[in-house]
Amino acid sequence: MKLAEALLERKSLMKKVESLKECINENAMVQEGDAPAEDALTLLGELDVAVNELESLIQRINATNNVARLGKGVTLSQAIVQRDMIVLRRLSRQGLANSAGVRQNRYTRNEVKFVPTVNVADVRRAMDELSKAHRELDAQIQAANWTVDLLEEVAT
Repeated sequence: MKLAEALLERKSLMKKVESLKECINENAMVQEGDAPAEDALTLLGELDVAVNELESLIQRINATNNVARLGKGVTLSQAIVQRDMIVLRRLSRQGLANSAGVRQNRYTRNEVKFVPTVNVADVRRAMDELSKAHRELDAQIQAANWTVDLLEEVAT
């Protein structure tokens, strides 16, 4: 199984766990004299099986990410962290640009005038550069996901 397939399976298992949790809660209590649509304890057993599968799969994904390398020798785990930090930097600059770029209408000269403390165009250029870096790194990660085989077992 390729890493990308495992990531899709992880997403599916996470949805299944959430769905089972909702069903368990919906069937935990019924009006006196009524029967639940499904047995909450049976659903709880199904949830435990799905959580065990999810745990094993996540451990294998993480172990694979720790050993698989991109072209520059960076592990997938390191690349994922780098990508997340690029997003954090970009969002910070986006917040700054949005705050500094707000137009304030003044109707008279007596009203307080606010001026930006940064060059919004420069901040937006930096955002564009970070967006490009994100796209490039994400493309490398996605390509690796479809070429790297998922580890069969995790060393304990």
